[in-house]
This record gives sequence, C-alpha cells and structure tokens, in this order.
Amino acid sequence: MLISAEISAQRLNLEPERTTNGNSTEVFPLASDSLSSSFLIYIHTEVAPHYHAHHSEHVLVLEGEGTMLLNDSTIALKPQTAVFIPKGSVHSAQNTGSIPLKVISVQAPFFDGKDRIHIKKLEQGY
Repeated sequence: MLISAEISAQRLNLEPERTTNGNSTEVFPLASDSLSSSFLIYIHTEVAPHYHAHHSEHVLVLEGEGTMLLNDSTIALKPQTAVFIPKGSVHSAQNTGSIPLKVISVQAPFFDGKDRIHIKKLEQGY
C-alpha cells in the first residue's frame, strides 16, 4: 500500500546560485515535510557550538575539509564523511581547508531553525 505524500518527489538542487555575503555559513533549504528537513550548507569558517533539544541530524560532507566536535569526540570531515548527531548532542564544525565545506544536513522531525540552542564557547571548553 502506498501512502500519499504532502509534496511530490523532486530533484534537489545541489548547485544553488550563491552570493558572497561575508557570513560564516550559507544555508539553502532543499526539501521538507512534516517528518524531516534537508539543507545544503556551505561552511566558510565555522558553525558555533550548539545542540538541538528535539531534532536528530545527519550530515554528509560533499566537498572540503574540516573537523567536527561532537560531545567529547573530534571527527575529521572530508568528502563522503557521514555523521549522525543525536538530539541533545553538542556539536560544532570548523573549516580547515581552502574551500568551503559543502554539506547536506537532514534533520528530523521538520526543522524551522528554532531548535538551535547555542553554547558559550568558554563554558564548554570549545
């Protein structure tokens, strides 16, 4: 039995028109429904330490190099690296390469940006 979806299947644009805006990240929504949201993210410098109280996240690196702090672990990021971030896990990312880190982030359930709780760097040792 097939279940009808709220939106139709679609091809995702992984090469959006970009403008240099001086921010540490560029975020492009790819697709979403009530169960999940996906984003294409370019990390120019860093993603500050934060966690999600109600969302789990999958990150897949497409291009670039960097490191991710995930709770007490450090993960090397390079193309084809995939990371699962359980809800409540403090995480951050640093670009260590010469080009932006290009990643796909998939969050579940639907993510509207409000469930991002920032952590002060000095308090957490980041």
